[in-house]
Amino acid sequence: MIRESRARRDRDILGMRYRVLACDYDGTLAHDGVISASTIVALDRFRRSGRFLLMVTGRELPDLQNVCPVLDKFEWVVAENGALLYRPADNFSKRLCAPASPRLAQKLAEAGVEPLSVGRAIIATREPHEVLAVELIKQLGLELQVIFNKGAVMILPTGVNKATGLGAALKRMKIAPGHVIGVGDAENDHAFLDLCGVAVAVANALPTLKEHADLITRGARGQGVIELINRIIRTDLKDVTPHARPAAISSDTTA
Repeated sequence: MIRESRARRDRDILGMRYRVLACDYDGTLAHDGVISASTIVALDRFRRSGRFLLMVTGRELPDLQNVCPVLDKFEWVVAENGALLYRPADNFSKRLCAPASPRLAQKLAEAGVEPLSVGRAIIATREPHEVLAVELIKQLGLELQVIFNKGAVMILPTGVNKATGLGAALKRMKIAPGHVIGVGDAENDHAFLDLCGVAVAVANALPTLKEHADLITRGARGQGVIELINRIIRTDLKDVTPHARPAAISSDTTA
């Protein structure tokens, strides 16, 4: 009987079109940094279906570990907006690009920029400090970019984003992006949603993100993710026709 149920489960997994759900954290899974109990229950239900969870976030890893008690439910975490890959199962982590510029961080600190945090590759602050950041990047001759996220300002090496980080995780999992459903809410989610087979925006997402989504949930944040998970388990999103989108280039190199 046990062998039959396992064989049935294996056949179901092989028949799945979408095997991975890649989720943004703030504003998608979490509200004000907190993930609800009902959302956690839905994540467990998703995993029991034989599928995998990935988190794709702009947060630095130590900060994420402090606010999210359920990282162990995720196969991989893409942190620092694509710059860092982390596997909760064994605490393996890898920086996927050049480290944060100490010169830029020092100049911003000397200018009194607050808040200001420096990760393994990311330098983060908030608007309107992007103006000074861009000026300093030019002065120092650095090859860096500024990425926005609902008022947050993230400074990273050029070409690094959530799509490159997600691509690195999928490469390790040996899963094609077309088998991934991505869900997010803000400007910095455009890149990784473009990489996924289906792009989903939660109800509280920015209008520009909704315009490019294949599916918009009725619920906001965690409630939207719960709604999405229920629909994936029920239908495998066979009723959703994804829009054609450009393929993103994955990166898995450490400077």
